[in-house]
Formats: sequence, C-alpha cells, structure tokens
Amino acid sequence: MANIGDKILYLVTDEAACRGKDFFESVEAAIRGGVSIVQLREKNLSTRDFYQKGLKLKKLCQDYGVTLLVNDRLDIAQAIGADGVHLGQTDMPIEVAKEILGPDKIIGITAKTIDQALDAQEAGADYIGVGAFFPTPSKKDAVLLDRSQLDMILERVRIKKYAIGGLGLDNVDKIRSYDMDGVCIISDILASDDCEARSRQIFDKINNR
Repeated sequence: MANIGDKILYLVTDEAACRGKDFFESVEAAIRGGVSIVQLREKNLSTRDFYQKGLKLKKLCQDYGVTLLVNDRLDIAQAIGADGVHLGQTDMPIEVAKEILGPDKIIGITAKTIDQALDAQEAGADYIGVGAFFPTPSKKDAVLLDRSQLDMILERVRIKKYAIGGLGLDNVDKIRSYDMDGVCIISDILASDDCEARSRQIFDKINNR
C-alpha cells in the first residue's frame, strides 16, 4: 500500500501483454500490488470498444481509489469521466486539452528533451513521462533518453516526473539515484504470471523496502 512520499507505480495497459490472461483481473491484481495510477492505452480498438473498456476500467479504479488516465483520446476520457489524459508530443496541445476536460483534470505528456519538458511545464501539464530509459517492446521506435537532457530535466523541471521506457524489476533499481516521482511499467507487470506479486516487488524496490 502506498504512503505519502512513496514513489508512484504507474501501470500503462496493453491487453496483448497479458498473454491470454483476463485483462481486468490482471489490472486489478496490479493495483493490489501497489499500482496507484492506471493509463488506458489501447491503439487498436474501435471507439466503441475503447469506450466500453474504459467504462469498466473506470469502475475498477474507482473501487480501489486509483487514478485513471486515458492515452491520447480526450473524447474517451471525457465520456467515461476519467481523471485525465496522457498526451504525446503530436497530440492535442495541453492548453486545449485543459479547456476541453476542465482545470481539475490531470494532463500528462511524454518528454524526451529539456525543451519539451519546459514547454509542458509552462503549458500547465501536471506531469511528464521522461524517457525512454531502456529499449521497450511496446514501442519499437522509442528513442533512448540522452543523459545530458535527463540531467537538465531533473535540475530545471518542477512538475512531477515519471520514468518511462523498458522498465521492470530487473532494471528499475538503476534509476533510483535519479529524482523521479515514480515509474511507468507495461509488460513487466502485465506479462508476469502473478501481476500482484510482480507489482509489489517493483513497488518495494523503487521505495527501498
């Protein structure tokens, strides 16, 4: 269970990563293991299927008091009453997303450079996903984060910063020395045989337990 001051374990969904396991049972198990933010990210669903999946996931997250964000799709986030969205650099501008969703919703965005990170902060983003730290199977074209860019982001960006890209139990300890607010995980949790145990192991590791 997360306490005030703990680093956040942030789950990004990918049904394919579940490898035949029930999607919602896998996410629920991950939440029990320590996940406190869930991002619904499904690139190949129709709008209706995305909406239906989002409604069910929203109920699950509400039951556990967990934050639900939607990847890219402001319309889905608004329709299901999600807590916010995660945007890419080519998605809707942050200012427009805030106008559409309202000032109380969370807006996150991926940032690979100090310029992108500072622009996001100035535009009113609540957090940035910083990476990629490692190669990742979920995004074959991911560009690895330059160390000099990371150092500047850590020094100059005040909003929350979550590490992204190829992270899992075997390497998450390598970023503990950086002043990150949490880590984003996909496959290492959802592809595991026991999502709850895997989440708990990662959560304990990032929080030095």
